Amino acid sequence: MRLQKYLAHAGLCSRRKAEEYILAGRIKINGITISELGTKVDPSDSVFFDGKPVLFSREQPKIYLALNKPAGYVTSCSQKKTKIVMDLIDINERIYPVGRLDKDSKGLILLTNDGELHNKLSHPSFDHEKEYIVTTVDPVTDDALRHMAEGVVIDEVKTRRARVQRMSDKQFRIVLKEGRNRQIRKMVQQTGNEVDTLLRIRIADIHLGKLKEGTWRHLTQAEIRQLTQGTDTNGLSDLFQKRN
Repeated sequence: MRLQKYLAHAGLCSRRKAEEYILAGRIKINGITISELGTKVDPSDSVFFDGKPVLFSREQPKIYLALNKPAGYVTSCSQKKTKIVMDLIDINERIYPVGRLDKDSKGLILLTNDGELHNKLSHPSFDHEKEYIVTTVDPVTDDALRHMAEGVVIDEVKTRRARVQRMSDKQFRIVLKEGRNRQIRKMVQQTGNEVDTLLRIRIADIHLGKLKEGTWRHLTQAEIRQLTQGTDTNGLSDLFQKRN
């Protein structure tokens, strides 16, 4: 199989991250440094990352976790001089976060050693929903909510339609089917306002629920089936909703 797939299946990292490691010359196969993408590897080969063996097992158990990320943590497996979400997970197996949630934001993060699921959830074609509660610095107008629901232009590309619902003068709920870098913060800025706090409460059918900040749990079998086999069942339409 291809080396990046091998590394993902071994639980080292995602395929995208594996490509970075390969290009940086951090991977060796049978003592030879590999820097070319697409290199083939056999499970019987000796594979090392930064001098440490990467063990592949076809029977490796898959792990799926939900974490309530506090503000101040970066969604990364390693980053110098910065608190990372992996600091909050106390298990021995290698896992890595799916997608990202910016350092200042809080809420639901999924982590897994399932490389195939990571690719599925990260790919735009999966079309899964992500739901957030946003609190703004200044009161948010109905026109601003409608504007965000219909899509705004960020970096010369218009965002997809979203479900937006007012919760109070300075708070609204938004459901997206994409995840561009700091997207909600940039959308709010386009309306002349700023985000005060941002909390993600759902990814597909996985809900944050009562999970305490800074803690994690294993996904249920039903949640795992939904992620690995199905699509979102919420069926929320792309509508702007005024407060009743």
